[in-house]
Amino acid sequence: MRETDLAGLLDRVRSGDSLAIARAITAIENATPLGADLRLAVRGASGLCQTLGVTGPPGAGKSSLVSALISILLEQYPRIGVLTVDPSSPVSGGAVLGDRVRMAAHSRDPNVFIRSLAARGHLGGVTRTTRGVIDILAAAGFDLVIVETVGTGQSEVAVAGITDVKLVVCPPGLGDDMQAIKAGVLEIADLLVVNKADLPDAGRTAGYLKAMLYHRGHDETRAVLLASATTGDGLKELAEAVDARFAALGAANPGEAHLIVTRDVLADDAADLIRAFIRHADIDRLCGTVGRGELTHREGAIAAVNLFVDSQGSKE
Repeated sequence: MRETDLAGLLDRVRSGDSLAIARAITAIENATPLGADLRLAVRGASGLCQTLGVTGPPGAGKSSLVSALISILLEQYPRIGVLTVDPSSPVSGGAVLGDRVRMAAHSRDPNVFIRSLAARGHLGGVTRTTRGVIDILAAAGFDLVIVETVGTGQSEVAVAGITDVKLVVCPPGLGDDMQAIKAGVLEIADLLVVNKADLPDAGRTAGYLKAMLYHRGHDETRAVLLASATTGDGLKELAEAVDARFAALGAANPGEAHLIVTRDVLADDAADLIRAFIRHADIDRLCGTVGRGELTHREGAIAAVNLFVDSQGSKE
């Protein structure tokens, strides 16, 4: 991919071209050299938009709630991107796409972009590429990006590192699933919402969650709300609570793109570039040389890095 092609794709992404956005996300998901270049080109762009993480146990109705909430949030956020991290097929590695099907009502809305990302074995459902995809949507001018994750568990706290506000969706009568929330997700939740509030035990579940927050000493900004994606009850209050939380975090008016650059950040960036090159370059002969023992694995790795460096010089 020539530098001019990368620049052209970025220009189309920044103009809001849906096809270009989809192509860019695919390149990032597939860890291609173009995808690695795109990730670096838009690193930190997520500071230009709001980000909302949505998690909760399977069956809580996360996708239905997000779909219903989008209609209200569009009044405040003109363009909304939704990333649903789905379980991966053990055969193809692709996403199951169940969450995207449940949001079909918004599929024809030009102001809503919905994309399923395959978890691909990542614990908690937040993939390594999710941050890069958020940056792409932010660079494309989306005002709000919602990230819905696979399910709940200790590993789900990973969503806390990539979104501004974290929303945990709970069904009435959690039972044993409450233990999963207590294990870690409760600690990162900004808002807890009991979905399917029209069902029995919804009020009791909300009361239990409030008691848990109280005993753990959380401040009042960590609210517990009741809502129903089916009837629409509580959705307006939930949207207002999300806005209030953004404002409390000082994120109501995002500024310029930003990223704190550390040695680890640069190391990850370098690794992404080299890994993408090696996976897609024609280096079968080098692999064979190492496999036959003519080069050690360390010598082979250094040779692969040198090939990457030489390929970068050829672009100039």
